[in-house]
Amino acid sequence: MDKPQVVTVRGLRKAYGNRVVVDGLDLDVPTGEIVGLIGANGAGKTTTVECIQGLRRPDGGTILVLGYDPATQAAELRPLLGSQLQDSALPDRLRVAEAIELIRTPRARAGAELLEQFGLAQRRRSAFGSLSGGERQRLFLVLALLNRPRLVILDELTQGLDPAARRNVWAAVRQLHDEGTTVLLVTHEMDEAEELCGRVVVMRDGRVLDAGAPADLVDRHAGTATIRFSMPDAPAPLLDQVRQLDGVHEVERAGARVTVRGARPVIAHVGAALVRWGPVPADLSVHVPTLEDALLGLLDGAEADEHVAEHRELIGGRR
Repeated sequence: MDKPQVVTVRGLRKAYGNRVVVDGLDLDVPTGEIVGLIGANGAGKTTTVECIQGLRRPDGGTILVLGYDPATQAAELRPLLGSQLQDSALPDRLRVAEAIELIRTPRARAGAELLEQFGLAQRRRSAFGSLSGGERQRLFLVLALLNRPRLVILDELTQGLDPAARRNVWAAVRQLHDEGTTVLLVTHEMDEAEELCGRVVVMRDGRVLDAGAPADLVDRHAGTATIRFSMPDAPAPLLDQVRQLDGVHEVERAGARVTVRGARPVIAHVGAALVRWGPVPADLSVHVPTLEDALLGLLDGAEADEHVAEHRELIGGRR
């Protein structure tokens, strides 16, 4: 049985002057899931979530968030949303506890409990300006969750953070998911989307190119694994055997260097074949395709399709 949708967007369109930023976009965010919006700069991700929150009025299409139209029912919707936007900031002198009191409503959770949950209990009397980047992002998460929202929207949550701080913030987002909170995450970080999201939506020029679980997108658009190793005296029967393995697409040899490409399960098959023939080469390396590879493949494919369409239009105009 399909989950009910927290967000349903159909045919969303938004332009600034003559520049179309979102162009006929459809989007679904099911209850209790983490859905990621990914794509290059200028894809329309931030504008999309701003329309979903009622911060911008669309030029066309329909949006329903928790049953409300954010363009006309923002007052009813606002208490049900929690958000951290890309340009979130607070006055440097504002203390952590003061920020909580400023944001809280009668339905709010205990601020002290949230600060403890996100590792900020010892910083409640600290000024915002004295917090580290990771502490600021965790504070924004606290503020986003304070009033028990049913949907949390996060835009470039870990931008500019060091690896340790990013991991801490990821853990906090996973905790939201474990508690049943629905999350819409905008990110440029493919490892972040792969780590957190059950489903990702790839955008380009305000349109959806594809959507699905990260692993499914990788299989569709970047399913080729690459295995490289050196074997100066590689016997021809070994290479012939490797070529016959399930999933192998290509075997290249350049001097002592051997490169094998194929579907991801080929990694195990090639490894087993090398073990049977003798010591595994010391320089054996494996590249497993990632969501970033899938995104690049999608964007390159979309650009190629556009060039073909332009070429056909040009030729058609000459007839």
